[in-house]
Amino acid sequence: MRTYHCFWLLFWAGQPHQSFLTPLSKRTSSFPEKEKVLILSGNSRRDIHRSKRSWMWNQFFLLEEYTGSDYQYVGKLHSDQDKGDGSLKYILSGDGAGDLFIINENTGDIQATKRLDREEKPVYILRAQAINRRTGRPVEPESEFIIKIHDINDNEPMFTKDVYNASIPEMSDVGTFVVQVTATDADDPTYGNSAKVVYSILQGQPYFSVESETGIIKTALLNMDRENREQYQVVIQAKDMGGQMGGLSGTTTVNITLTDVNDNPPRFPQSTYQFRAPESTPPDSPVGRIKANDADVDENAEIEYSITEGDGYDMFGITTDKDTQEGIITVKKPLDFENKNLYILKVEATNTHVDPRFLYLGPFKDSATVRIQVEDVDEPPVFSRPAYIMEVKEDVPINSVIGTVTAQDPDAAKNPVKYSVDRHTDMDRVFNINSGNGSIFTSKPLDRETLLWHNITVIAAEINNPKQSSRVPVFIKVLDVNDNAPEFAMFYETFVCENAKAEQLIQTLSAVDRDDPYSGHQFSFSLAPEAASSSNFTLQDNRDNTAGIFTRKTRYSRHEMSTYFLPVVISDNDYPIQSSTETVTIRVCACDHRGKMLSCNAEALIHPTGLSTGALIAILLCIIILLITVVLFAALRRQRKKEPLIISKEDIRDNIVSYNDEGGGEEDTQAFDIGTLRNPEAIDDNKLRRDIVPETLFMPRRTATVRDNTDVRDFINQRLKENDIDPTAPPYDSLATYAYEGNGSVAESLSSLESVTTDGDQDYDYLSDWGPRFKKLADMYGAMDSDKDS
Repeated sequence: MRTYHCFWLLFWAGQPHQSFLTPLSKRTSSFPEKEKVLILSGNSRRDIHRSKRSWMWNQFFLLEEYTGSDYQYVGKLHSDQDKGDGSLKYILSGDGAGDLFIINENTGDIQATKRLDREEKPVYILRAQAINRRTGRPVEPESEFIIKIHDINDNEPMFTKDVYNASIPEMSDVGTFVVQVTATDADDPTYGNSAKVVYSILQGQPYFSVESETGIIKTALLNMDRENREQYQVVIQAKDMGGQMGGLSGTTTVNITLTDVNDNPPRFPQSTYQFRAPESTPPDSPVGRIKANDADVDENAEIEYSITEGDGYDMFGITTDKDTQEGIITVKKPLDFENKNLYILKVEATNTHVDPRFLYLGPFKDSATVRIQVEDVDEPPVFSRPAYIMEVKEDVPINSVIGTVTAQDPDAAKNPVKYSVDRHTDMDRVFNINSGNGSIFTSKPLDRETLLWHNITVIAAEINNPKQSSRVPVFIKVLDVNDNAPEFAMFYETFVCENAKAEQLIQTLSAVDRDDPYSGHQFSFSLAPEAASSSNFTLQDNRDNTAGIFTRKTRYSRHEMSTYFLPVVISDNDYPIQSSTETVTIRVCACDHRGKMLSCNAEALIHPTGLSTGALIAILLCIIILLITVVLFAALRRQRKKEPLIISKEDIRDNIVSYNDEGGGEEDTQAFDIGTLRNPEAIDDNKLRRDIVPETLFMPRRTATVRDNTDVRDFINQRLKENDIDPTAPPYDSLATYAYEGNGSVAESLSSLESVTTDGDQDYDYLSDWGPRFKKLADMYGAMDSDKDS
């Protein structure tokens, strides 16, 4: 650090006085200095009352960053009242007094005890005063002075950022503004060149330059290409002292990125592309992808693909994948290997965002050739038409051919084709088809009035590969034939008044025909030949498909004839002519003078406020049906329901048989004779069972007569034993139930109510092995097992 010496100024105020220079006990510099003396002036003549005192000068200068081992000398205070006898005392107050700055109270020398930094505090304001030691009174008024800290170059320039980031478009012109850097110096800009900063570039040449005074960085090289180099790191230096030797410096880093511009056209990496596509490829399906490379990025690399020419211009299309910038070639129309198996396209790739500034670099597009080979596949037969429409008259005989469909195998092999009708579209099997030539013929009679259109589907399949099949709709229209006779549009039942006059219209007739002739319906009406001469009525054809019935005489009598049946013949005008005879019912009724019907044979016929005969008959039938229902219901209520022997197959317990007829109890001695049980001889030996014929006839065994006092229990046990060993004894197919089981039975209870197992746990197959006597039982339990399994 350099030490600077300043010259000292001495200011005098008031009258001229002799200046006192008192040498200091310590020196703060090795260089000779002039003493810095602050003189206090006063008046020693007592007869002149003058109290004004003042400093001769009021500021000191002191260099910062003192590095010596002794205190740094600042200056000296001296009063004109100081006689040198030690009677005065100098005191100091203000900024840093007593700590940073000290004063010799005898001599007035001021010293700095610490190293000062101008950047921390450039100015110190202090106050000085001289007082009498004995009295403690000031001999001079307190005066203020300033100590200024002189700056030295002890701070290097500092940039506002440690790292700067900037970007410019590539291919920019020389001198294009990039970024401005700024460095500040904490030294005093008003004193010397310590704070004068100059910028220079240490790294980044020859691409960039910096203005020495402003710190503005600019491009220095023409046509910098991002595709060659994108990132640059520039180091800028800021040096004070105007850049002179010995000045302090600081550096910063500037990262500069070249942004992309569209200065590169797309380029295909190869001139020809080869793809294969099966002829079964459906429309809008992709065939392949091609891509043109563009060194640019983002929107400058966006490419639009198009097919400019080629024999497949209308067969294929191309779209752009926005994510990968690839061209996707797709099928627009169905391909056919047999018609054309190779397509050649010319595809062009063009930038969508072109920068006019770089058009001089050439056209921003490229083209390539695409060859698409169509592969042959086994295709289903193809019909000659997408749909067939046929017409057939409804009176054609069965097995008449109404039309033919044709389908061929489009492949080179030309496999034979067979035809069939999809029976889901012809459930009634009205039509059939010749499997060899595709001719469609009728298999049932047709009726246009029942169904006008028949929509069927014909299937054509390859004989060698039936999976290859195709379908075609066939619409068959049934043409009309005059096969239906006209008939009345409704049932006509009218009346004539007894007092009717001749030639009076009593009813207008109209007819309908289910046929639909091309020229429209033309009906003719006439009376049947048997009624034309003897009828009491006449018929007039109106020639508009209607006719009127008129009276032939004046007055009718319902007592002579209450009802007339008038036969009317209706004919059409088509070929062949169809006619029918319809009957009009005419009743003779009593009417008032206005012709309003009053009664017809005590019946209210066609009375406006009454009911017709059909309605009365319907009401009567309803009443009869209701009565029959009530009678049947009452009869069913009276009939008792007979309970079955076994209520349910699922409910097999002890097979308790219930009888509705009950005995008379103990007093009824006729209900059962116990003596018969005790007298086996009373049994008819020759009487056999009628429910089944035994395979072998055994003679009944004679058993001894039981004593009268034998207990019934012993009697039953004896009879049970005899029946067990007697093959001729029942049951053959019967089930015997014994109510008395006895005490302490080894077999325990025979009742199924206490059985641990259920019917589902039993296997009754062994019953079939017991012979014909158990056949009935085996069939019954075997059927139960089958019902459970199902």
